[in-house]
Amino acid sequence: MNWHAVKAIYAFEMARTRRTLMQSIISPVISTSLYFVVFGAAIGTRIQQVDGISYGAFIVPGLIMLSLLTQSISNASFGIYFPKFTGTIYELLSAPISHFEIVLSYVGAAATKSILLGLIILATAGLFVPLQIAHPFWMLLFLVLTSVTFSLVGFIIGLWADNFEKLQVVPLLIVTPLTFLGGSFYSIKMLPPVWQTVTLFNPVVYLISGFRWSFYGMADVDVGISLAMTLGFMAVSLAIVAWIFKTGYKLKR
Repeated sequence: MNWHAVKAIYAFEMARTRRTLMQSIISPVISTSLYFVVFGAAIGTRIQQVDGISYGAFIVPGLIMLSLLTQSISNASFGIYFPKFTGTIYELLSAPISHFEIVLSYVGAAATKSILLGLIILATAGLFVPLQIAHPFWMLLFLVLTSVTFSLVGFIIGLWADNFEKLQVVPLLIVTPLTFLGGSFYSIKMLPPVWQTVTLFNPVVYLISGFRWSFYGMADVDVGISLAMTLGFMAVSLAIVAWIFKTGYKLKR
């Protein structure tokens, strides 16, 4: 494996985060804090607790997941789209570096940034409400798996997109609504039975449920199913990336 090339691409992508600190870190943290304050104040006065957990603490995993999903996609999609936009991707594809190493570099950098952002938001949330993490290992595992999975999704979007507008279509019109409807701010057990069944077709439900279980030991879906679904999403994303490189879809002139 060409580790020098991998490290060079990884370092370049991480350096971009430092150059755009306001957009990459500060802005998502402020936005999440505002979500926390607004929803905690507006709804927390009406819903004191959910399954014995204060409402403010209950929404923390969902808020972290909301930022994690959108930022993972955004970081990875822009990271690979920019070389396409400038035309340097063809130099990258002809360089002595494998497709696996390209994916490892860009996805690894995007996932690293998302994990750091998730931990910062977690620390920030601790300033507002007392937090407990019942299963730290599983919390980190879900954090890493989700970051990697949606960084892969972002990588796919970056390869697919023909312009900057398309980079925002999936995060804004698909991922964000699914996250809001996936139990970020409520337990799906609070919904009528019919809507509980409908909600289970939302893949984000399993991510949020598993992540919340790692905090409080409570979940809308069995944690084993949540973990299996997360791994399944990752496998599908890897298969799509492999197919893109094999067929040259959106890579050939």
